[in-house]
Amino acid sequence: MNNTNVQLSSPSATTSGATNSVLRVPPASPAAAAAYFGASLAFHADVSDVASALADGGDPGFVVIDTRSTASWDQGHVPGALHLPTALIPEQAEALLDKSVPVVTYCWGPGCNGATRAALALARLGFQVKEMLGGFEYWAREGFEFETWEGRERRAPDALTAPVDAEDCGC
Repeated sequence: MNNTNVQLSSPSATTSGATNSVLRVPPASPAAAAAYFGASLAFHADVSDVASALADGGDPGFVVIDTRSTASWDQGHVPGALHLPTALIPEQAEALLDKSVPVVTYCWGPGCNGATRAALALARLGFQVKEMLGGFEYWAREGFEFETWEGRERRAPDALTAPVDAEDCGC
């Protein structure tokens, strides 16, 4: 049987006049969705992908920038990250960074837009940039090693953010 013409939408969403809050605004066309999600991946990386690239050894092809304050940096940061607070980007970025090397910014976590503001400042200066989704919060919550002023530390992975007893989440 040829299933290429099978309708995959919910009958209640298309045949009745009422719709739920999820479908009140219809989904984008597949082409528009592909463009949007493709663009999203050009702007974002998640902590697991960054950690994996850094753990492979050698040059990952990007530099990681912690955009938080010195006090926050001292509490913990991604090993190998450069410390460049957002407010200092306009005066220090060009002396510290190579414009031919992509930059990955991070801040505290999903509730903080510091990494977004830093990425914007860097992009305006001509840098290729991505934002690390989840920030330092998810780095630590997923059980990746981090550095503090006292040395290296690692916490047990949070089962709500990282797979338990598995190498990766399968995404």
